[in-house]
Amino acid sequence: MPLPVRQLRLPQGRAADTALAAGTGALVALGTLQAFVGHRRESWATTALGWALIALACGALYFARRHPVAVGAFIIPVVGVYYVSSAYDGPLFLVLVIALYGVAAAGRLRAAAALGALVVVGTTAGTMSGNDDVNGVALFMLTGWIVGVVALGAMWHGRRAHVEGEARRRATEERLRIARELHDVIGHNISLINVQSGAALHRLKKSGATDPAAADALATIKETSRETLRELRTTLGVLRQVDEEVPTAPAPGLARLGELTERAADTAGLRVETVVAGAERALPAELDLTAYRVVQESLTNVARHARGATSVTVRLDYGERELRLEVEDDGTGADARAVSGSGSGTGTGAGIGAVGGSGSGIGGMRERARAVGGELAAGPRPGGAGFVVTVRLPYGTEHAQA
Repeated sequence: MPLPVRQLRLPQGRAADTALAAGTGALVALGTLQAFVGHRRESWATTALGWALIALACGALYFARRHPVAVGAFIIPVVGVYYVSSAYDGPLFLVLVIALYGVAAAGRLRAAAALGALVVVGTTAGTMSGNDDVNGVALFMLTGWIVGVVALGAMWHGRRAHVEGEARRRATEERLRIARELHDVIGHNISLINVQSGAALHRLKKSGATDPAAADALATIKETSRETLRELRTTLGVLRQVDEEVPTAPAPGLARLGELTERAADTAGLRVETVVAGAERALPAELDLTAYRVVQESLTNVARHARGATSVTVRLDYGERELRLEVEDDGTGADARAVSGSGSGTGTGAGIGAVGGSGSGIGGMRERARAVGGELAAGPRPGGAGFVVTVRLPYGTEHAQA
């Protein structure tokens, strides 16, 4: 039986800052141990000053993520003083490279270019003043290093900005998609209210009953529902895309879960088992739609990202106050689903492989759950291969978020 592979997690936040400063400091210190070996070329006071400058420069990297420009401006003179005063020339230049990269990667391109130019100008001035440690070739290579580091940081910033922009765009599209579906559900229910109130008012008048209060109430309900429908149509006209058709079929719900799991089995070759606990109940329309879409998106993610998946278990637990939904598979590729989460989730019940893949995966499912006041968690199964999506959806709509 193969042992489970644990996912490597890189440090984040302050832990990452500490790791950067400590790791760089260890590398620089290791390259400067020559100061304690062999014949001495400087006084112990100068050596102590050099190590103090190393500690200052490496320690400043702890603040580089939060204050990149200030740290870069601080490190440049520290590194300059070190190389002017020390006879051993340890690899402290690495700290300067990391600082310049951090400034560019933070999007401060002008500041990075200015600091890089300051390094080149300062080194050139030192060379022209008679410093034999840096010749013309070394100065040219230094300039190339500075330009390359700043360019690399700028590329990273551009890539990160693009990824974040795409994530925001997908989240916005998913919110609009959820809003359109909720408007469809609400519009259908209000249409029923309008029709039923009109029929009740007609029967009241036809029967000759003399209850003006009831007649006025029914007339108010009919007129209010008609006005609400008119406003909904106006809003939907703004939300819908130009080429998007208005749905004619009712919004899907858990009543069609069997169709969805059968389609997953036929299309993706999966063995899908549905387990229901608790007494089934009629769900609010928006909650029923959300539960269906979560199952649909989860099955799509299994088909697209779970390598070697053979079975999926869909569990529905009807509790007293909330519906607990869980979709668990036995495949691999959990990292791809956790990071990208690309799936469909926007079809009209077409199921796996038949929808256009315009959803946003786990992020979209999480938005849907939040829209009805629920919570969603997704990640690898503990202790082995597989992936599990767990959703809690409260029955009451008073907690739903706009």
